[in-house]
Amino acid sequence: MNFQLTEEQLMMRKMVRDFAKKEITPFINRMEAGEFPREILKKMAALGLMGIPIPKKYAGAEMDFMSYVIAIQELSKASATIGVILSVHTSVGTNPILYFGTEEQKQKYVTKLASGEYLGAFCLTEPGAGSDAANLKTRAVRTGEYFVLNGTKAFITNGGEADVYIVFAVTDPTKGQRGISAFIVEKTIPGLVIGKDERKMGLCGSKTVQLTFENMKIPVENLLGVEGEGFKIALANLNVGRIGIAAQALGIAEAAYEAAANYARERKQFGKAIAKQQGIGFKLADMATAVEAAKLLIYQASDLWARGIPCAQQTSIAKLFASKTAVEVATEAIQVFGGYGYIKEYPVERYFRDAKITEIYEGTSEIQRIVITKNLLKK
Repeated sequence: MNFQLTEEQLMMRKMVRDFAKKEITPFINRMEAGEFPREILKKMAALGLMGIPIPKKYAGAEMDFMSYVIAIQELSKASATIGVILSVHTSVGTNPILYFGTEEQKQKYVTKLASGEYLGAFCLTEPGAGSDAANLKTRAVRTGEYFVLNGTKAFITNGGEADVYIVFAVTDPTKGQRGISAFIVEKTIPGLVIGKDERKMGLCGSKTVQLTFENMKIPVENLLGVEGEGFKIALANLNVGRIGIAAQALGIAEAAYEAAANYARERKQFGKAIAKQQGIGFKLADMATAVEAAKLLIYQASDLWARGIPCAQQTSIAKLFASKTAVEVATEAIQVFGGYGYIKEYPVERYFRDAKITEIYEGTSEIQRIVITKNLLKK
């Protein structure tokens, strides 16, 4: 296993870093005020960032999976909001159609998603079905050439802004998990009710909404995959989704560490830079160690996934550790800044607010531990 980045991957990292500095950083205050970064996404589309790992035949950049992970990581260093918008759009908004869709569906939807013309979203979670994802109440009933969709989805990232939604609903309530199907749902189909945009602790520029489907008529040709295999489709995208969020967490942690280290070099107390005070120096050492370990775990999981090797355990370990690292490093960064770390003029309080969600979405830390335990007991 060689984690030495290729020339192409280094070019991706530099391009995204330069873009983030020039375009995203000046936009942060607008996102913090609640503005969705539509104009940033348009600029990302022009650079090919909305379809990094998608084949060129479907309007993607056809770059390797590690380049995609690096892009999420670097974008999230500047803005975790941008990182999660892209991760959801690609990992669980586009990939399900790419992997399970018909050629007609790929030509119709993946091309527009990969080019950035469309934004994607993923609708699995419901008010009563979070970690217990199979406990869905949303129903899709076949009526002639349509499925009539009724139900409510909660905490949908990109909700209301997305043009295409991957929606999971029960088509046969007698079959449990095997009675769940997946659908490609266009925003323009009558029957979609967009609920309130949740006021969140962090990720203030992203949209997190409740969606209600009221007698929405979905054409039969918008069934994704085979009827009854929806839960299989959802599970198949968990690994790539969790790697994306782990990369987001890594970006947050790196940004927090770098901000703390730079501040500690400049801030003087008791006649010397606080970085030279052992109490602060040890904090920085622990932060740097955790960030590097998280990076290696994520790169390992990414490498396995890209090579088609089963990696549920490695992915859960990476997601668990990276999210924990993001929260702990952001917390310690505030401590290094002292009182200034609690003030919005400095970025570390934003890293702290953005970090927490990485322990919750795409599978809570408790769910990751369950996955890890199950895999350990198989051996």
